[in-house]
Amino acid sequence: MASASAVTPMPTVAVAARRRLVQPVPIGALPPGSEGAPVIYPTKAPPKLPYPDIGHLAKWSVSSFKFGFGPECLTDDDPETFWHSSSSDGPQPHFITIEFPRKVSVQKLSIHLSYPLDDSYTPANLCIRAGTGPVDMQDLRIISLDKPDGWVTFDVCMEPSEDGEGFKHIDVYVLQILIMNNHMNGKDTHVRGVKILGPLERKIKAYEEPFPFLTVPFKMYECIR
Repeated sequence: MASASAVTPMPTVAVAARRRLVQPVPIGALPPGSEGAPVIYPTKAPPKLPYPDIGHLAKWSVSSFKFGFGPECLTDDDPETFWHSSSSDGPQPHFITIEFPRKVSVQKLSIHLSYPLDDSYTPANLCIRAGTGPVDMQDLRIISLDKPDGWVTFDVCMEPSEDGEGFKHIDVYVLQILIMNNHMNGKDTHVRGVKILGPLERKIKAYEEPFPFLTVPFKMYECIR
């Protein structure tokens, strides 16, 4: 069939954060996963995170699927449904492609996997790729998993942000999740849900202007004396 459209959470450890931040950060001050390692939220429902979900803006497609288990199962918010790849219709590695109509900023991915339910269909190694189109995709990072059960959440980029807190977001048109191999060398794969999360929006402080003057002539008269 052709392509179709459509670790348990723990408190943040401050030791690694101190290596990047000037001021010490108490335990729990940084969001889970800020050190870069994937965090698994052991729930069926998507974790409530402060990052905006931008997956609804994209066109979703998969390398292959069995009837009734297509890409729509990745975004229906139903933990009982899942995308089921089809090795007879498409060779390995299987993959999910998310295409946006314009350039968007992506901070994290959250992927629902369940080894107790899916056994050898559960992905063991993922490759996250991105680019401006299908022909110029570049690998961003490799995620290795050991019998995951829950929402695997991680930053797509491992380059530290300018202020040292967490990691930079990436600006892309296309994201791709490549299932490099499954547990016990399973041929087909099950993925129960995917969330594409954008960067946190900076909140304007009470004394800040939402649209500040930038040029010298305007800034000369922005305050009344």
